[in-house]
Amino acid sequence: MRTGELAREAGVNIETLRYYERRGLLPPPERAPNGYRVYTAAALDRIRFIKRAQGLGFSLEEIEELMSLRPAKGRQRQRVRRIAETKLETIESKLAELEGIREALRQLVKDCEGGCEDGDCPIIEALSQPGKLPCHASPVEHSDASS
Repeated sequence: MRTGELAREAGVNIETLRYYERRGLLPPPERAPNGYRVYTAAALDRIRFIKRAQGLGFSLEEIEELMSLRPAKGRQRQRVRRIAETKLETIESKLAELEGIREALRQLVKDCEGGCEDGDCPIIEALSQPGKLPCHASPVEHSDASS
């Protein structure tokens, strides 16, 4: 299949295909006599693998490593599992961080329920002054601009 057909089938744009080729995620395709790239069904399978892995949060670097371990047997299987475990730990950490942010925002919204018409807005005040954010938020505050 030609470039446009592959892009359509895979749900990506043509530039993405070329980028994957440059990165080595897709092998260089054969060329037709007219110079057009001609892709096989295996290329479509690889792109679908990439997109599914991205959907699980894997970076292209991680996907490249996962693809190099296909088919996963023996020690390779263990390596694939370690990569997935590391990704899971990263995602769980991000979820915990987002939970803290959500709780801080909930508290700020609750603090604002009385309305802001008669005085200073509690949300603006909390964002304007160090130490005013609810305890669930964990911002990095620096004592000076050079930090």
